[in-house]
Amino acid sequence: MSMSQAHASHAFERLDDLAEPLLLEDAAGGDLTTEALGLHGRRGHVVFYARGPMTVAGTELAAAMFTRRGVPVVLHRRSGETVKAGAQLLAGPGDAADLHLVFKAAQTMVETLSGMATAARAMVEAVEAVNPNVRVACTRKAFPGGRRLSHVAVTAGGAILHRAGLSETILIFAEHRAFLHDKPLSMVMDRLRLVAPEKKIAIEVDDIAEAREAIDAGFDILQLERFSVAAVGEVAALARALAIPPLIAAAGGVTVANAADYVRAGAGMIVTSAPFGAPPADVNVSIAEVKLNWATPLATAILGDSLLPLVPSS
Repeated sequence: MSMSQAHASHAFERLDDLAEPLLLEDAAGGDLTTEALGLHGRRGHVVFYARGPMTVAGTELAAAMFTRRGVPVVLHRRSGETVKAGAQLLAGPGDAADLHLVFKAAQTMVETLSGMATAARAMVEAVEAVNPNVRVACTRKAFPGGRRLSHVAVTAGGAILHRAGLSETILIFAEHRAFLHDKPLSMVMDRLRLVAPEKKIAIEVDDIAEAREAIDAGFDILQLERFSVAAVGEVAALARALAIPPLIAAAGGVTVANAADYVRAGAGMIVTSAPFGAPPADVNVSIAEVKLNWATPLATAILGDSLLPLVPSS
């Protein structure tokens, strides 16, 4: 497991406080169908498979959801791992009622987050093929209420966070400048250096003229909103003329198909929210009844490691 994969896996482990709320959201009053059928007490076995290639995200949280209901799953794939179709993600035995109570919420969560991770990984690979030192940074524009999960999902795909929230960084938008009464950016910069001397100062600009003014004012980061590739190249050339050039971040309209072109033009960072809207990955869930005595050697031979408690795969 690489360092980035280990980081993604540990990040999801720290989200285990979400396991119970996710379960209660789907079954606050229990599982009426399973209860009506009288399936409690019947033994079963659940397996999650990848239907297609994907970058995995959220299996640790899915395991925590099963564990909360007494299902001791084995985690075969951790967040950040890229797998092929047919790869087993997790598996474990349990009471049929518990398996049905958990599996759909866990499946949907893993599919949604793995879709985000897979999309992030695709853009990271496109960018790093041109320049491995350029980062893909995902914004705070995740679905409200789902930011914790969304942010960890994109980091599982190899992206970094642009800003996790408003308290992290100073980034000036046109909406801020609407209240500054056309004050020159040099005066704005002087104030910000005085108020927040330890912070890098970023500004979003809409055209080359604004970018030139921001460069002259000494901003540390220029976020170029919906610039063409050629316009990014022109701004990057202006920045390179300085002894300490600002970071040029391309934002808005950047896709997997054109991200490499923006990097070639001189973008030092790609800012995107696109992975948050990625289609879910496809995870197949198999549940089968098990009629064996769990303590027999034959049961162990058939179910193997899935009878063990939750442990990381090697």
